[in-house]
Amino acid sequence: MPPPLPPKPLQPDRASLSFLFLFLLSLVLYVSLSPSRNTPSPSSSSRNAPTDSLSATHRLFLSLHPGANATIAAHLRTLTLRPHLAGTPAAARTASYVISHLRAAGLRVALADYYPLLSYPASASLAVLRPDGALVKSLPLAEPADLEAAAVPPYHAYSPSGSAVAAPVYVNYGREEDYSALDRLGVDVRGCVAVVRRGGGYRGAVVARAAARGAAAVLMFKAADHGGVERGTVLLGGVGDPLTPGWAAPHTAAVDGGGERLGADDEEVRRRFPKIPSMPVAEVVAMEILRTLGGPPMPRGWGKGLPSAAKSGVGPGPTLVNFTYQEDRKLAKIQNVFGIIRGSEEPDRYIILGNHRDAWTFGAVDPNSGTAALLDVARRYGSLLRSGWRPRRTIILCSWDAEEFGMIGSTEWVEQNLGRLSSEAVVYLNVDCAVQGDGFFASATPQLDKLIVEVTKQIQDPDLEARTVYDSWIVNNGGISKIERLSRADSDFSAFLHLAGVPSVDFYYGDVFPGYHTVFDSYKWMVEHGDPSFHRHVAIAEIWGLLGLRLADDPVLPFDYPFYSAQLHEHATALSALLAGGESVQVQPLNSSIDELTAAITEAVEESKKLQEVDTTEDFAALRRRAFNDRLMLAERGFLEAEGLKGRPCFRHLLYSPPEDSESKLSFFPGIADAISQAGKHAGEEEQLGIQHEIWRVARAIQRAAAALRGELI
Repeated sequence: MPPPLPPKPLQPDRASLSFLFLFLLSLVLYVSLSPSRNTPSPSSSSRNAPTDSLSATHRLFLSLHPGANATIAAHLRTLTLRPHLAGTPAAARTASYVISHLRAAGLRVALADYYPLLSYPASASLAVLRPDGALVKSLPLAEPADLEAAAVPPYHAYSPSGSAVAAPVYVNYGREEDYSALDRLGVDVRGCVAVVRRGGGYRGAVVARAAARGAAAVLMFKAADHGGVERGTVLLGGVGDPLTPGWAAPHTAAVDGGGERLGADDEEVRRRFPKIPSMPVAEVVAMEILRTLGGPPMPRGWGKGLPSAAKSGVGPGPTLVNFTYQEDRKLAKIQNVFGIIRGSEEPDRYIILGNHRDAWTFGAVDPNSGTAALLDVARRYGSLLRSGWRPRRTIILCSWDAEEFGMIGSTEWVEQNLGRLSSEAVVYLNVDCAVQGDGFFASATPQLDKLIVEVTKQIQDPDLEARTVYDSWIVNNGGISKIERLSRADSDFSAFLHLAGVPSVDFYYGDVFPGYHTVFDSYKWMVEHGDPSFHRHVAIAEIWGLLGLRLADDPVLPFDYPFYSAQLHEHATALSALLAGGESVQVQPLNSSIDELTAAITEAVEESKKLQEVDTTEDFAALRRRAFNDRLMLAERGFLEAEGLKGRPCFRHLLYSPPEDSESKLSFFPGIADAISQAGKHAGEEEQLGIQHEIWRVARAIQRAAAALRGELI
């Protein structure tokens, strides 16, 4: 963790006005957000959820419920008054707001500034032409719903500048199966502008796939967007600042003497950017193009959800489109903000809670529903501090910047502190889009599954008074508490898990948000649709805060590795089924290593039971617990491979990094998944040996985790 930097002073008059505004708004919201008969009362969390198994400190944390929904609503209202794209003055204002409230809660505040390469739009144009090149119609690229042009125009960050005058061709979602369908129709996309429907995976991978097929540019739209246009990054090959792969971006913008950066022409940098320009467009704009297409008719299902007038051919042409895009890449200042509570017994063991602060537009869902919840966690922790509580381990609340550009703020900090985090970080608890609808969803590394279940049993369901979050969760998932794995790189847990091997969690309310990365991501949408009473925000804050308290205060870390063993057995079974019939590839090394890990886990469970019964006042007992906790913490690091995945050194976790092939059938064992995808393209003995090599790599990683859990060097 970097040493605390002196915070930048706020203007006294602005701060006073801010607090006065917040106080008055809180009073109004407390009345206006009063629950109806069908919603829980402000104190229902502490009244109805079971608390028998909680400590006095944890019960006090949950008792700080009354009025929390109004306070969170006031935070969200202030944070979303204007768009706050990373690297802009508006983003600096939201940082100041977070700083002031972390201080007001009584937390020590530290800052970490970086100057990465960010990408903004300079200019763009789009027109439909006749086959002879004559202008038919100029098409708007502004967001139809953004009548006041308040937000940054729709664009793809890190799309290269470029232009194309070419025939458009509709490629559906831009997946391999879609291009295969076009091949069967005799449609060639080389030299064309690919019109892509959003939904085929990560947008950068969709653009790269179009480039590999020879397309000249990509126009991407979302069906039924209602006038919103989805912005986003198309950065490839990893996370973090593209000019500083593997180390932190400099703290100044100076190119000479400010710190090492690679040049824009460096091969490692150029691999991070797509080779062709791309642009998000409104559905109405895409339909203007699609309805002019001839060629073979759309394959079955390709027109689903589209206006009937656009369901014609797939092209190419006969019309042309004239598309130009000019990018503005520059070094820009970003700022991570930290609120720190030093641990009383193990100050060098870190429980890290994080949420990013920057947004493409107003960011009411993504990410400031999480920021508002984080500030409520800070408020409650501050109240505990004033009651005399001190956590056993250090707690760090993190407000990240530039996540939307590719998890840049969190990645630069992890890279800067990788050595210490590798040996001292216990867990990372991430919340991004805290509330985007109804229903609880969670993803985690498996040793945290049981803890998530235990905590959700303690939290009042925000929508049904007679239930806990856990009760509704299992009802919505057919009787199970479904927890996904973090085999993706779409939020700030990525550097912590995939690079540093820190056990991680990500959770939220609501499965799909239709206004994602558009101007509809506003406070108005939240109060009208997402969470009118703000009780879902409260539930997220309480789950988040209670998870942090358990991990900070429990004498023996509440990591449950039997869940990990069971999950790995399931993965191995699924892999065996996928490889069935391939006699040249053996999965047995993987099964043997999982058996070895299972045996180590069984021993650890027995040791944990004994340590729970040891007299906590004995110094030797404290040392034994400390050593055992370190083994629980470091076991996850065993799954890392120092050189990382092939061609992607920032992804070192061999179990749960994202596969390079976004269409892979495996959501685990990414190196194996990539080798299988490669074998599917180039069948041969070498490819089969590649799969076997990756299986051995994973087997060795699991053996390392088993050794770490046992505390053995050899």
